[in-house]
Amino acid sequence: MEEAQRQAALVVHGVLAGTTLPEAMAKFAGSGEPSGGRRRALVQELAYGTLRHWGTLDALVRALASKPFSDAALPVLVAIAIYQIEHTRAPEFAVVDHAVSAAAKLTRPAAKALVNALLRRYLRERDALNAAVREDPVARWSYPRWWIERVRREYPQSWEEILGAGNARPPLTLRVNARATTRAELLAACAAAEIGASAAGSDAVIIDPPRPVTELPGFADGWFAVQDLGAQLAVPMLALAPGMRVLDACAAPGGKTTHIAELAGVEVLALDSDPLRIGRVRDNLARLKLASARVTVQTGDAGAAATWWDGRAFDRILLDAPCTASGVVRRHPDVKWLRRAGDIRGFARQQTRLLDALWPCLAGGGRLLYATCSIFLDENEAQIDAFCARHDDALREPLSFAAEVARRDGQLLPSLPGAAHNQDGFFYALLRKR
Repeated sequence: MEEAQRQAALVVHGVLAGTTLPEAMAKFAGSGEPSGGRRRALVQELAYGTLRHWGTLDALVRALASKPFSDAALPVLVAIAIYQIEHTRAPEFAVVDHAVSAAAKLTRPAAKALVNALLRRYLRERDALNAAVREDPVARWSYPRWWIERVRREYPQSWEEILGAGNARPPLTLRVNARATTRAELLAACAAAEIGASAAGSDAVIIDPPRPVTELPGFADGWFAVQDLGAQLAVPMLALAPGMRVLDACAAPGGKTTHIAELAGVEVLALDSDPLRIGRVRDNLARLKLASARVTVQTGDAGAAATWWDGRAFDRILLDAPCTASGVVRRHPDVKWLRRAGDIRGFARQQTRLLDALWPCLAGGGRLLYATCSIFLDENEAQIDAFCARHDDALREPLSFAAEVARRDGQLLPSLPGAAHNQDGFFYALLRKR
């Protein structure tokens, strides 16, 4: 535990300094250990959990400390220990003892006394301290103040539920590959392996508790893809038919590309501007055994069609646009602390550029599905309203969802634990070309 605490402190400190969580994990979390190693799994749990609750933990550490820390990583270590005390089953005495030892390795031996004193005080005064810091909205909700204010303004009836859902642990949700197996067969295989699994949505399985996907039955045989329930709703909205030509713009890592290839005999172009991430599309197609001559994977900027488009119109376009990722913070808690309010305008400009560039590539009568994993209106409803105002040949079509899907029009709302449709926050708008 001691080494995991130390590494997690470096990871979280790296994120707070501006590094993404995956990059910080790759740099600090035991590079010599396999990705499925036990220590790495613990580092991931500590780093992700601490960042989910950073607003509260940071406030607690500041309330405990009587003077500034000499090393910026030291308060992060204390926050990680408090996270363990409040949100894990680790014995309190073990958490404190290991954190004290980790402090010496993280900074200097003299830091041990300070960490011990702060954590012992927390154990004595935890109820009063927790009550006091939650008077501040940032500490209460663990989001930046601007984020809280925006969500409260845009969702006055449900802002508390949305913020709370973003701090919950996400489920491990699988989309069953109908070309390889059935949901009943996957559930039976999980039961035989004593793995908790339950049906969800139309084609999904939720694994509880989560575990490395490589340990699940059928992984190597392509029985499933890992995909949130909300994301699984995208491809069926396209109403695909055999023989169609389909573009999956911004395709990486390939969840929707593989879903398209699975559901219909169509010609697919999977496009992404990142040459490294486009490799994940190929890997996922290969594992799911969906790679074929009808599926083309290509590196290219969807906003510069002249560099990759052959002039043949697409019947369907799926634009899963770059966004703030404000709807998926339970999976990517670093986003809350890396984003700035001004970033929304920047993403909105990218989205506008992509929409305008791809619209000429769509055939008359064809449909473009615009998607984001954001909950912010400027990236979603406002973006589509502005697009339709610019393009008089664009008609927004109604979307239908199952009753258990929490939503406001095309905006899917992130779910609290126990929801019938436990989904991340997504936005969908289906546009038909007149």
